[in-house]
Amino acid sequence: MNTVKTVRELRAVVARVRSEGKRIGFVPTMGNLHEGHIALVEKASQRADFVIASIFVNPLQFGPNEDLATYPRTLVADQEKLVAAGCQLLFAPDVEEMYPNGMGGLTNVSVPGVSEGLCGGSRPGHFDGVATVVTKLFNMVQPDLAIFGEKDFQQLAVIRALVRDLNMPVQIIGEPTARAEDGLALSSRNGYLNDEQRAAAPALYRTLNQLADAVRQGERDFAQLVTTGKASLEAAGLRPDYLEVRDSSTLRQAGADTQQLVILAAAFLGKTRLIDNLAFDL
Repeated sequence: MNTVKTVRELRAVVARVRSEGKRIGFVPTMGNLHEGHIALVEKASQRADFVIASIFVNPLQFGPNEDLATYPRTLVADQEKLVAAGCQLLFAPDVEEMYPNGMGGLTNVSVPGVSEGLCGGSRPGHFDGVATVVTKLFNMVQPDLAIFGEKDFQQLAVIRALVRDLNMPVQIIGEPTARAEDGLALSSRNGYLNDEQRAAAPALYRTLNQLADAVRQGERDFAQLVTTGKASLEAAGLRPDYLEVRDSSTLRQAGADTQQLVILAAAFLGKTRLIDNLAFDL
């Protein structure tokens, strides 16, 4: 696996691969890779002839009081994992390469509707930052397909809408959430948890399953379900940010007749913010 740090080097490789008639798969990441990321790379290698991953901690998607400065950066370990997973090229630009004219006054990509509420409500501007950097990366890499994890359910919806609305020739593939044995969704931010917090963290996924079971058994008072769910999270030591039942196909609020559902949650353990979701059909 080669690592390139400039758009010029990246495009030279892409041009060569294209000239060979190969199908390009792309996995964008912020690094500090775990098994969930590796599953994305492995899926890309199954669907494409040449796999490109990127590692870029994108300042545009971090708020002023978030963990941009402390976000873990583990390039050497990440390179080893990518090689083992079958990645053929890593694009690892710095901020100056991605935003050579700075970030003030930068053209901004905004995806209305699906980006509103949930994480979009808790992290204003976050999805504009995601949509902007993904647009830039897609223009740089020009992949045939790109793989994203379903743990970031709203992010995946934003990217699907972005590609659809702007007629980008990229197939977007979602990969199921990778989990630890106790159910906790794998995340680079799990490393922030101390032992006590790590032991409490699986309550997030456990609560989602309890609410989903209630819905499958006929419960349709979603407001009461959310109240019950938040109480369960608080009893386990988590501080809920949001807990909502939505239509999984549109991300609109679910109604009594909605058949495709997703329960989405975010909660804090100490200063660490965890997100998760559970999608199911009735």
